[in-house]
Amino acid sequence: MSLDEDARWLEWVTKQFESIAGDDKEIDIDEFKTALKVKESFFAERFFALFDSDGSSSISLDELLEALDLLIHGTETDKLKFLFQVYDVDGSGSIDPDELRTVLKSCLRESAISLPEEKLDDLTLALFESADKDNSGAITFEELKAELENFPEVMENLTISAANWLKPPESDQKKRHAPRYLTRAYWQNNSRKLLFLCLYACLSLLLFIFAMLQHKQGGAWYMVAKGCGQCLNFNCTLVMVLMLRRCLTWLRATWVVRVLPLDQNILLHQIVGYAILCFTLVHTVAHISNFVQMSQSSEFSLWEYLLTTRPGIGWVKGTASLTGVVLQVVICLMVFCSSTFVRRSGHFEVFYWSHLSYVWVWSLLLVHCANFWKWFVVPGLLFVLEKIIGIAVSRMGGLYIVEVNLLPSKVTHLVIKRPQFFQFKPGDYVYINIPVIAKYEWHPFTISSPPEQSDALWLHIRSMGQWTNRLYEYFRAPERETVSPKRLATSLRDRRQLLRAQEELFSSSDGGAVASNKDDAVELMMYRQNGSLTDVAPPPTFISPGSAELQVEPGPAERGEAPPIREVSAKLGENHRFCNIRCYVDGPYGTPTRQIFASEHAVLIGAGIGITPFASILQSIMYRYRQRKQNCPSCNYSWCENIKDSEMKLRKVDFIWINRDQKSFEWFVSLLTKLEMDQADEEPEGRFLEMHMYMTSALSKNDMKAIGLQMALDLLAKKEKRDSITGLRTRTQPGRPEWGKVFQKVSEENKGKVHVFYCGAPALAKVIKGQCEHFGFHFYKENF
Repeated sequence: MSLDEDARWLEWVTKQFESIAGDDKEIDIDEFKTALKVKESFFAERFFALFDSDGSSSISLDELLEALDLLIHGTETDKLKFLFQVYDVDGSGSIDPDELRTVLKSCLRESAISLPEEKLDDLTLALFESADKDNSGAITFEELKAELENFPEVMENLTISAANWLKPPESDQKKRHAPRYLTRAYWQNNSRKLLFLCLYACLSLLLFIFAMLQHKQGGAWYMVAKGCGQCLNFNCTLVMVLMLRRCLTWLRATWVVRVLPLDQNILLHQIVGYAILCFTLVHTVAHISNFVQMSQSSEFSLWEYLLTTRPGIGWVKGTASLTGVVLQVVICLMVFCSSTFVRRSGHFEVFYWSHLSYVWVWSLLLVHCANFWKWFVVPGLLFVLEKIIGIAVSRMGGLYIVEVNLLPSKVTHLVIKRPQFFQFKPGDYVYINIPVIAKYEWHPFTISSPPEQSDALWLHIRSMGQWTNRLYEYFRAPERETVSPKRLATSLRDRRQLLRAQEELFSSSDGGAVASNKDDAVELMMYRQNGSLTDVAPPPTFISPGSAELQVEPGPAERGEAPPIREVSAKLGENHRFCNIRCYVDGPYGTPTRQIFASEHAVLIGAGIGITPFASILQSIMYRYRQRKQNCPSCNYSWCENIKDSEMKLRKVDFIWINRDQKSFEWFVSLLTKLEMDQADEEPEGRFLEMHMYMTSALSKNDMKAIGLQMALDLLAKKEKRDSITGLRTRTQPGRPEWGKVFQKVSEENKGKVHVFYCGAPALAKVIKGQCEHFGFHFYKENF
């Protein structure tokens, strides 16, 4: 560090000290905890004791500077001595197993990781036995230093990550880069979208100019109004064409997908929607200005021109002005209710119901404008045809939710009996309607089961809005006790029905695995196609543990309310139940992930519940992988032939899953375990599927508060060949991925063209897309 940087650092630390110290210019333990933002008091107290060199129970500016100088400017040996003192709780000069266990327990809490006491003992012994080279029963400083040398990535940057307030702000004297939108990589990776937008802008401009020239006799304001009106004719039909989901899904299977940006139809729909708002505002202002001029030389006032039919403007009884005012209000309302903050703040229903106003917009446009029908007739017929097909498909075949599993983080796993005619591709999504939750609402969700699973459809739905919360609470709600007049007879009949149902449900050997949310083990719950509960269509039923009888209640029509929940004994776990609830499904609809099987090297990135499209894709990939898998007849060696075909060109798949906390991994832990078991251990060109798990709440390996824990987790994972956090063979990495390093490694593997598929938060999508442009990877984002 140069003298200037050192002086700037000293000035910054002094300023931070003054901001948290009291009037006595000293920092006490409470102020220290607040400043460091340390979750565990153990680490705060240990750091405070080491910073407080004179034992005065407070830290002065000189003591703080001395300690920070050691941590930031000191050598590796100085930092290791400080780390050793943190772990040496009793100050004896060595670390015994109990001290190490205390430290690791605090490390777990600091990283928001929950493990059983037995697993904590295993972690402690794994690290202690590895470090205690002389078997003396205690770890000395030299032994700890030797152990840390086995983790070179930790030694590079050993610090206290929570103390970012101690670091001076970075200098603004950075190398100036060209704006991202002006780089060659950006134009190459977005060529289809940019070409479409250029053609769209040119066509809109031509329509505007042509309409103005046609009406030049009416004056400047009239020309502007007519120009915007012609652009509105075009845009109000284009906005509909971009949402013809069945047509777009069909086009994805043709050469058109290589020319038009079909994968970004939602983004283009939004752009056209904002263009409609802008054209509408200018169109309205131009007409008002023109009416002001006309009112000065005619018998009608401005308000008569705007709010009455007396002037006779319009092709349907002079209603152009009135319909125009209504259209202006409705369009502004639709755009406002479509804003991101409305849709993402748990008010999806506001967006959903307000967006249905498109029917009124098109109806009013047909009355408002004499020429709109010429633009509307063909797209309108396609739209109506799609709606008719959607209604017909959703009502064909009895669809029932036959199994429900409530997973951590308020995720509802629905298993729907799949009709024979329902065909879909991995990563597709459907619109689902569940009348007992909301009779008229349809919501889109990705199918998480593979197409090869012929008996059931899976949907994983996270509770983030009103409808999804009602769904979760509906299946979580306990059943009310009721008394039937013929309780014993009913009980006997229902017991026999239950026994027959259970025998049929659990006697079959084929089915799909349903993720369980148990902590102690990975468990695969099986849904059977031939269960008697799925053969008929009674009112909604709900099977759950804890009751010996099937309760029978009066019909919903008699009570004037939604169908009740009925409980039946079944040892499936508190949150895993069978049911038989009517639902309707519209779809399937294609997504950008359909391009995966045409890729050579696919990188799948899911953030949180964003894993759902990849659940279907990974299962389908491994199904095709198993078909290529070869086994030696004379030994247990297995491998997969590296063959490219029309069905799948994939040579390598990297799956990256990022979660905030440990509980979130339980959504698909059983599925991921099965995928690991299916894959051959030895491959001619390395593993076909590699998994990478990241837990953002866990502190990184180079943090003093987590270094011991991460070392112990690494050692125990090598010993047990499974990760202590998820139970997978893949080690869960702490913190967030360093995308530069991740994509650099992918690039160096040279497995062919790399296609990156992402599903998750939009903020992270921008970061990943920027890295893809840097490395020349193709980027696809899942969105509805």
